Amino acid sequence: MADKTNLYTKSRLLYNRALKVLPTGVYGHLGPSNGCAIPVDAFPIFSNKAKGPYFWDVDDNKFIDYMCAYGPNILGYGDEDVDKAAIAQIRKGNCVTMPDEVLVDFAELLTDTVKKDWAFFCKNGGDVTGLAVMTARYATGRKKLVLVKGGYHGVAPWTQKVGYAGVLEEEVSNNLYVHWNDVQEFENLIKQYPGQIAAFISTPYYHPTFEDNKLPAENYWKSIRDICTKNGIVLIMDDIRCGFRLDIEGSDAHYGIKADLITFCKAIANGYSVSALCGVDSLKGAVSDVFYTGSYWLSAEPFAAGIACISKMKKENTVAKLRFIADKLHKGLKEVAQKNGREIVISGEPVMWFMRHTNDENFFMHQAWVAECVKRGIFFTNHHNQFINAALTDEDIAKTLDVADRAYKVIADKF
Repeated sequence: MADKTNLYTKSRLLYNRALKVLPTGVYGHLGPSNGCAIPVDAFPIFSNKAKGPYFWDVDDNKFIDYMCAYGPNILGYGDEDVDKAAIAQIRKGNCVTMPDEVLVDFAELLTDTVKKDWAFFCKNGGDVTGLAVMTARYATGRKKLVLVKGGYHGVAPWTQKVGYAGVLEEEVSNNLYVHWNDVQEFENLIKQYPGQIAAFISTPYYHPTFEDNKLPAENYWKSIRDICTKNGIVLIMDDIRCGFRLDIEGSDAHYGIKADLITFCKAIANGYSVSALCGVDSLKGAVSDVFYTGSYWLSAEPFAAGIACISKMKKENTVAKLRFIADKLHKGLKEVAQKNGREIVISGEPVMWFMRHTNDENFFMHQAWVAECVKRGIFFTNHHNQFINAALTDEDIAKTLDVADRAYKVIADKF
């Protein structure tokens, strides 16, 4: 690919058309202006098709995709079992005046899988993090939330900061913040705001952009669980990004606790649009009283896809497979870097890792290396965690490592 001139001619022409009718051409985190595609000219903008671990852009360049649509692709694009179930449900009925019986089937499977008492389905991750917060506030009669600095829970105003476009001070005035892994800060806030904290919300481990990801310290989650229980605080685990990658029962099980509320989205249906809030029985009454609905939240197609996806992940022990692939890839990347006189740092959980290089404070070398990988068909992004999917083969790993090696050699003279 990199030997071609004008790799992304059609992408650029399409983007120029998009700029006339779409905000920023491509809005949100998939747009070229969000900081994960640097330099922009090294990255395609529009895809044309996808299958397994690959996607092709509109210029027919093929990529091994380590972003996995930012998480939804866990079994491989176009998984035949998932797609078959979804198509069969569409032919049977999708958006109907009354929900299809598959709603109940999916809820039963999901709650049994993640060991919770009920499930509430929406579409996006932000839908269910918002519902979790509303439920916690209603159940406790309290206003304040404790969040981890640098954590991400969606784009609703309560998740953002004063000064961000369109965010009002009163929308975040009840947010309190602690540093990751700092139990004492949480206890201090409880003393400072006695009887006022409704919920503690956090991702299972710390995975921000632009910095090393951090796992929970020993006994961190047990301590948080005990403190919440003691003080009547709802413990919300935001498992939107990690869910089903660390443990089929959810990331709270992976880290040895039971959250009161847990959110799922990305990998729940291998790309079909559904999210879920699952919770304990003591909060079932509260969530039932919250008015929360959407035009397409009870569409049946993604429920059928979710049943097929979760069933397949259980049957094939996808969690173990993802970890095996990740360990092999990371070992190879470190060896290739070392061979080229570099040191690559891989942090976070292996199946959803963040990477950077040492002696590269401004990320310039890392960005150049990633760009050369992308131009040769290995789709990484610069400052976001990457993802593993179960369709990756030994040949894909071998090609990735070969391209990584060539990319280092291309940038050797500049860095």
